[in-house]
Amino acid sequence: MSPVRKSSVLAMLCGALLAACSGERAAEPPQALEDTRRSIAQGEVIGFATEQGAEAWLAIPYAAPPVGDLRWRAPRPAGGFEGLFEALNHGERCPQLTNGLDEAEGLESGLIVGSEDCLTLDIYAPPNAENLPVMVWIHGGGNVWGRSGAYNGSQLALDQDVVVIAIQYRLGPLGWMAHPTLRADAETEVDAAASFALLDMIAALEWVQANAGAFGGDADRVTIFGESAGGHNVAGLMASPRARGLFQGGIIQSGIVWSRSLDVAENGSDWEQHGAVPTIAGLVGAEASAADIRAIGLESLFAAYEDEGVTDMPRMIEDGVVLGEGGILAAASTPGGFNDLPVITGTNLEEMKLYKALDPDLVRRFGMLLWPRDAGAYEAVAEYPSRFWRALAVDELANRLRASGHEDVWAYRFDWNDGGSFLVTDSGQLFGAAHSMEIPFVFNHFEFYGALDGLLFTDGNAEGREAIAAAMGAHWGRFAHEGVPGSDWDRWQAGGALMRFDTPLEGGQQMMVGEESLAGILEGLAQDERLDDRQRCVVAEELTGWNPSDADQISAAITC
Repeated sequence: MSPVRKSSVLAMLCGALLAACSGERAAEPPQALEDTRRSIAQGEVIGFATEQGAEAWLAIPYAAPPVGDLRWRAPRPAGGFEGLFEALNHGERCPQLTNGLDEAEGLESGLIVGSEDCLTLDIYAPPNAENLPVMVWIHGGGNVWGRSGAYNGSQLALDQDVVVIAIQYRLGPLGWMAHPTLRADAETEVDAAASFALLDMIAALEWVQANAGAFGGDADRVTIFGESAGGHNVAGLMASPRARGLFQGGIIQSGIVWSRSLDVAENGSDWEQHGAVPTIAGLVGAEASAADIRAIGLESLFAAYEDEGVTDMPRMIEDGVVLGEGGILAAASTPGGFNDLPVITGTNLEEMKLYKALDPDLVRRFGMLLWPRDAGAYEAVAEYPSRFWRALAVDELANRLRASGHEDVWAYRFDWNDGGSFLVTDSGQLFGAAHSMEIPFVFNHFEFYGALDGLLFTDGNAEGREAIAAAMGAHWGRFAHEGVPGSDWDRWQAGGALMRFDTPLEGGQQMMVGEESLAGILEGLAQDERLDDRQRCVVAEELTGWNPSDADQISAAITC
């Protein structure tokens, strides 16, 4: 699912239900706080106190701008500051195409926004922090969209006594580009990579190693965590030999673990339209030099990867430099291949409801009101791809890790689906435990979806929300401090073992057993009486689109 489509759903719902969709509430401009003055290798930096009471430093460069001749090269060290660096405001996002969610900022969809001078990070720490674990957040957005400024790490830092660092990295074709002409022009071994975004993250982690202490962090206790594409990138870093020694554990939130071979990334395939070689040739010709390729304008570059308004851009690539052949899953299947570090992986119960909420075949809309045409069918069409998401992101990964001798593996499922209602519009029914819904709970910060927050997060569900946020935060925090979550959370084992997070009225946090597999999903789909034959085939087609290599198994189980 494209992040453009995902964000459009949120934006349209905000508009439909609440007539406006804004980001964080407007606040007074931050004022530099002398107590936050720090000295690092780049020079002196000063931050401010957040509304929650944490100390923050925003948009600190961790690498040189990857512009001009540095485009599609490994990141170079950041330059020094000229005078005192005031880290008071979020930096420019990396270049990306706007979508529906950006309309909250007055930006129409389909615009190219951001700057290639974007390799920055934001830091949140408790006052007087000293020798605390560091949690490095990698934002989601399909690896084509997103920014660090969408996340406020203040409360997580204060609640769990950690330093939270949110990073930015190159996106879309700027972050993922496999082209032989660029490889031939490499100045260093790592310049010959294709997953430049992963190299950015490695550079950010190297910066953390060198500078965490100045902000109260312990460079020997670094946990990386991220959601969706961010979780995917956590897995990529855990699978990358080049990231070894830079962190001590990883948390993968709803992160799929696919990657593309170098050949597919370069030349495309039956199911991947945009191989880099023909795409670039269409822009500057097949015989273009590396300099010609690096000089392509952003508008032309991004337009080349557009397909009917939905981005079809490159993603994580098995380039042999950052990520080996077979990618994340091959590394997970190899003893010691996943950095042999503790890992938590999990998904949300109803991931795909985020994408079904405005499907006119499934949901009726009257003015600002939305409700399912057929409640049973709505639940079913969201259920099976959500289960497939879990099968890929949790069961397959965890089973491979355990089979290769990796013992410190934990899994979870996030089940909260008690969002508020407005007349016939029930956000708990429409969204449920949808994709990204766990993020406000992990950060214990329920200003995340703009005006939609008021519908989702109400006084009536506050007690249950707060209980889940406390439980998840405590587990994430202990993992950062000690390399293990709470003692009541059992490691993954054959047959499945997951921590389920829900409200106390729904059982609270408790272990559950059971595995998820494509075979089990298809068996349920074939027999599900909530769906007619057409709807069943639509779901089967969706599952095939997720993973074309499973096409034969899917078509054998579901006749269309």
